[in-house]
Amino acid sequence: MKDPDRLLQRPRRMTRVHPAVASLAAAVAIGCASLGATSSLASSSAPPKDPPKKQSRASVIARARVWEDVDIPSMDIKTGPPGPGAFAFAETVNCTYVKKALTGKSPKFACKIDPDDEVKVKFGGDNAEVYGEVAATRLLWALGFGADRMYPVKVVCRDCPANFNGVERGGHEDLFDPATIERKMAGAAFQPDDGWSFEELDKVDEAAGGSSRAQRDALKLLAVFMQHTDTKPQQQRLLCINETKAEDKAEGGGATACEHPFMLLNDVGLTFGRANAFNANTKGGMNLARWATTPIWKDAPNCVGNLPKSMTGTLNDPVISEAGRQFLADLMVRLTDGQLHDLFEVSRAQLRLRNPADVKSGFPTVEDWVTAFKAKRDQIVSRHCETL
Repeated sequence: MKDPDRLLQRPRRMTRVHPAVASLAAAVAIGCASLGATSSLASSSAPPKDPPKKQSRASVIARARVWEDVDIPSMDIKTGPPGPGAFAFAETVNCTYVKKALTGKSPKFACKIDPDDEVKVKFGGDNAEVYGEVAATRLLWALGFGADRMYPVKVVCRDCPANFNGVERGGHEDLFDPATIERKMAGAAFQPDDGWSFEELDKVDEAAGGSSRAQRDALKLLAVFMQHTDTKPQQQRLLCINETKAEDKAEGGGATACEHPFMLLNDVGLTFGRANAFNANTKGGMNLARWATTPIWKDAPNCVGNLPKSMTGTLNDPVISEAGRQFLADLMVRLTDGQLHDLFEVSRAQLRLRNPADVKSGFPTVEDWVTAFKAKRDQIVSRHCETL
């Protein structure tokens, strides 16, 4: 047997390669190296993501949601929705007046808390929206429906005009109490038109991913419950959740791609009164005398809601399905007595005359409002609708 050590030490025999074969191998090696470099470059420099495609308004509305599930008993109605720029109940906020025109009839002004934080302030002890919008948005939010964040605060405005009738503090400062500050619900407003009518709400398609009829009818019935009198399209907003203003431009020019559309009630200041043709502040907003005596149903056996359309409104005595009535009833009975008390305490409802048109009507208590709320809720809970 041959010595294995000698085998390991034996020099290896070299094989001669024909020059043509060597040239071919070199060319292949160079090509592979070049291909590897190209692949590496491609993987490290991926092509830019295509912009989202423009969606038609009809397709966006068909996919829209109006409600998301929340743990109702755990919702802190007095503190309100958290988020950037939240304020504590009755917190004093200092800001500097910004001269600009704002839409709507109720007293309001723009004010800068700091250079990058401009807010809208609604004010005035006789302004129904100061009270009604807090109550309505907190109720919507606590039940899982969309709403802007309204915070009841005291505002110290620097350089506000004297005709706003704030309480002078000296140093060009005026105090406004009661007042509210608005923070918009997160998301991008659908472009080019973010308003929607209640006729369009009926075009939401559950099969396309939108909310069910029960959820949509529940929103209509909640509008009846609150007596949301001003339902023109500008009072409702089509929002694109998880999108920002910087991202809302889609391929095709200007329209929002809106992958997660959401329909919410945008301006609910004229609520908790009695719906009326001209959306009068005194009748339509935080008027306990009118709200408590307005029945939920115009035609109870057929579940026709009692909400006459205003001159500009788009919701008129809606027919509510049994599924919609049951859906809202199930949500509302989860509200605790403590939450109802907080709802009217945080909206400062006791500062508003029982009937703002009658100075002799006196001021209601928070418990007066809670009692009226429960009585109207019972009209929803105890009814059975024949409509499918």
